[in-house]
This record gives sequence, structure tokens and C-alpha cells, in this order.
Amino acid sequence: MTWYEVSGGRPLDGAVKIQGSKNAALPVLAGALLHKGRTVLHNCPDITDVRYTLEILESLGCTVWWEKDTLILDAAGLNETKVPEKLGEKMRSSVIFLGSLLGRCKEAVLPYPGGCTIGKRPIDLHLRLLTQMGAIFQEEEQLLKAWSTGLCGTGLVLPFPSVGTTENVILAAVLADGVTVLSGAAKEPEIAELCRFLRGKGARIEGDGTDTIRVEGVTALQDSEFTIGTDRIVTGTYLFGGVLTRGRILLSGAEAGSLGEVLHVIRKTGAVVKTAPEEIFLDAGEAFLPVGKVTTRPYPGFPTDLQSALLSAMTVAQGRSEIEERIFEARFQTADQLRRMGADLEIKGNRARIRGVSSLRGAFVRAKELRGGAALVLAALGAEGTTRIQDDGYMERGYEDLAGDLRMLGACIDKKSAVPEPL
Repeated sequence: MTWYEVSGGRPLDGAVKIQGSKNAALPVLAGALLHKGRTVLHNCPDITDVRYTLEILESLGCTVWWEKDTLILDAAGLNETKVPEKLGEKMRSSVIFLGSLLGRCKEAVLPYPGGCTIGKRPIDLHLRLLTQMGAIFQEEEQLLKAWSTGLCGTGLVLPFPSVGTTENVILAAVLADGVTVLSGAAKEPEIAELCRFLRGKGARIEGDGTDTIRVEGVTALQDSEFTIGTDRIVTGTYLFGGVLTRGRILLSGAEAGSLGEVLHVIRKTGAVVKTAPEEIFLDAGEAFLPVGKVTTRPYPGFPTDLQSALLSAMTVAQGRSEIEERIFEARFQTADQLRRMGADLEIKGNRARIRGVSSLRGAFVRAKELRGGAALVLAALGAEGTTRIQDDGYMERGYEDLAGDLRMLGACIDKKSAVPEPL
């Protein structure tokens, strides 16, 4: 068991470099499978979900190795199309291998994907659109079998801008016969990053960043080198930590362009935010105003992955706030743990109503999913006394070194593996 011990009550003050993006790295790694050759990736985050993905790639016959912070992958030896059950069940993003395996091998076998328990997150949209491209699916116990005689480009419409479905369709379309036009596509920066990576390999893709993406199939791809951008969710996490503790922090490598709505919400608290190319500075000062009502939406709206961080911050704002969750139906799992720390909040359906208190207090709490766990760490930074957060491996799925980064920002935090004593 991993747990974090945090001595709170001090403002964050310092500078830290933001890691590579988890949500960009995972589809890019799946995309590397489309090419019968080598891919070199710089700034790939060394997190659990990336390690699981590399294990999947190795199980399929690929060769992967690290050279410092550069990841090298050779997919020439691909000789398997079944994702091992023990690996696929650990992370929901394993479903992204559907598109790349069908595109290159015309078959795939996957266990139903796992990951964080933040709602049903069904994969029916993936299956529906890939079926329209010529894929055939069969469910057998806990396995999903897929095959085709050859995927064909066609016109597709997404009723909801699903990030995973958009990525799977793009991956499936790269080597498909003809042109695929996806309407209603998700616009997340990580999708644009996947498209830039694939174009660097010779794919013909247009329209990323808009709701209509056009992919003209090619017969083969080429070796390439690519640098993964920094993680906007990690950036947002640390920014909300600065707000909650009334701190002053400098985040290097941070890309403000992908955080428009997040920075807008943060400025509502009274914090000063200054941006420069690959840099964000925050000075939260003394005033801490509530943000009113915030609703999570697909990009460019406020991201669901930062909803828990915002919830933690608003527990000590000087007034009332409301958060409406429109992406996942079970993403307020952190609320009961925040109440243990003295938060005054009420959950009704997909809405959280928060009344700010003067301060939180240290307690023994438990992370139940990745982003909620990070939000508990933020709450602990601003709380009086010591907080211990039990973590069953969630936070390592998305943060390379959460404790180390926060220590760079002046926090008093330790990550431990021994069983903690009661507070």
C-alpha cells in the first residue's frame, strides 16, 4: 500500500517543470503500432499507465526501451493481436488498441477495459463506428473479438464528442481504404497531438482541433521522431494547489493555450495568472473568492479531469460555489473524504454545492481514483495539521512524481509504502 503524508498550512512557493502528457502519450503509443518500424518519443511520461501500455506492446511482439527520458519503440516484430487480459483489465485506454490492431492486422482480441471507477464509460460508440468501417465484433465471456476483411473509409457521425472514440476512428482510418470523414469529433489538444504524430509518420489527416476530421488512408507509414507535449491536467492540478494554499508558483513547460477555461475559472478566485510561451506564473495572494457555478464540458470547456481539484479548492473559498458534472455520472467520490477533513458540501445527483470554510483539518483519507486522489493531496496542502492519504496505486497512473514536484513547490509531503500509524 502506498500513502502520502502531508503537513499542511503553508503556501506553495517555487517552480517546477511539467511532465509529458499522459492523455497524449497513450494514443500515440497505440499509433506507433500502425508502423512496421521504429518510433522515437521524447518527453514521454514515466507513469504506470505508460508502463502498462509498453507491457501490452511487448506482449504483441514490439521491442521497447528507454534512453534517459526518450522512449524508443520498434513494432516491426508484431506477431500477436490479443491484448493480455491481466494488462487490458488494468486500464480503460487499452481499448485504443482496437483501432490500431484492426488497421494493421485486420483483427484484435481485447478484454473489456478497466481503469478508474468513475462511471460506466461504455465502449458502444467505438464499436458502432468501427462497425461502419467494416469491422465485425463478437463478445465471448469477458473478451471482445474483432476482425475485418479490410477497413474502408466512410462518413461517420459521433452523437457525443467522445475522445476515445475519436482516437480509435483516426487510428483505424490511417491505413483504411479510401477517405474517412468523422463529424462531431472531439477537439481535445491530445487528439490534435495524435494527428501531428501520425502526420509525421506519413498519414494524411486534416481538421484536427475542429469537429470534422478527414483521414485519407495510406498504404504504409515511416519511421519518425516526436516530442510529446506537457500535461495540461497536471498543470491544472498544480495551479489549483497554488490557489488553495494562496501560493506563488511558476510552472515551466506549461502550455497556457490549452487551458483557456481553466485559467478563466482560476482568475475568478482573485488569483493573478501570467502566461508566456511554455510558462505559467500564478500568484494567489490573500483574497480567495468563490467561482460561482462551473460546469464540466468537452474541450474547450472546463475539463472533467480537473473537477475534483476545483472541488477541493472551493472547500476553503470565501463563499458558495456549485459544480455541475456533465461528463461522468460518478465523479464526486472525493466528497465524503473531503467531509472527513471538515469540508461543507452537498452532493445532489451530478451537482456539488460547496460552502467554503475557514480551513480544513488533517485526517486519514483514501483515494478512490486518480484525479480525486490528487485533489485530496491538494486539500491536505491547505489543511491544518497532518493528513495521510491512502493510495492504491491510482496517482502513479497519471503523475510521474507528485510528491517530488510538490516538494519543489515548497510542500511538506512524503510518499511512503509502510502501513501508516493512526493519526
